[in-house]
Amino acid sequence: MGAHSAEVWLVLLVATIAANLPFVNERLFLFGPQRQPKRWPWRLLELAVMAGLTLLVGMGLEARIGQRQPQGWEFYAAGACLFLTLAFPGFVWRVLRRQQG
Repeated sequence: MGAHSAEVWLVLLVATIAANLPFVNERLFLFGPQRQPKRWPWRLLELAVMAGLTLLVGMGLEARIGQRQPQGWEFYAAGACLFLTLAFPGFVWRVLRRQQG
């Protein structure tokens, strides 16, 4: 394993949790007022904010272990696709749970 594999796994864990949070709770941004049911635009906004926060965590860890590397748009596009893929379990849980009820 690489010297910084713990940081990589930490970012992936944070991303997985953050990607699913908008789908598993009914509060706005975790601490805001409870909405029953929370509308999809709120969930998408939360998902975008969580992606940004995860990006900041990753950048912070990268700066802590060494010099931050400049990234092109391809990096951010691939990161957004990965974040949406990590959100899939929460999305499926939300949709299937709603259909059962």
